[in-house]
Amino acid sequence: MARIAFIVANDFEDSEFRVPYDAVKKAGHEAVIIGVEAGKELKGKKGRETIKAEKAVKQVSAKDFDALVIPGGYSPDHLRTDIGIVGFVRDFFRADKPIAAVCHAGSLLVEADVVDGRTVTSWPSIKTDLLNAGARWVDREVVEDGGIITSRNPGDLPAFSQALLRQVSGGLAPRLEEPLAPEAVSDQPPTVH
Repeated sequence: MARIAFIVANDFEDSEFRVPYDAVKKAGHEAVIIGVEAGKELKGKKGRETIKAEKAVKQVSAKDFDALVIPGGYSPDHLRTDIGIVGFVRDFFRADKPIAAVCHAGSLLVEADVVDGRTVTSWPSIKTDLLNAGARWVDREVVEDGGIITSRNPGDLPAFSQALLRQVSGGLAPRLEEPLAPEAVSDQPPTVH
């Protein structure tokens, strides 16, 4: 059984929390809701979900978990201003543990400085932020570049959840190099071979 952290603040996209959370629990893994403050009630932006942060980020460490999930909505924008949360995300990356970020959650990956040279997808409005951080951007349902798992929107959640569970049980996906993502948009000059 794996232990999977979900980092959440107010105004998270309701389904982007609920669908992977339920998938993790159904697969027999432990899901732990982490926020800036333990015990704080957090509301989804559509008002369908109200959850409680079980732990504060200062009470936990990436070494306590096997993977990280970052739901989208406005939550990642709130979280990216907290140095503890940003460090928590970066620690998962440095430990080569899966980080699953959907929709606007890519903004938190930018803040943690973990997308340089990676192929990712996201909600279109943060595409430029990802490109400016050195990522290659593609319009796909789900992208797995090593341990970085990204999806665009709630419609992608089944594939997103499957990719997360596959990496938790089977290890990280291979890295995507430029030839493996030929449609990727990048602000970097083309590589000369």
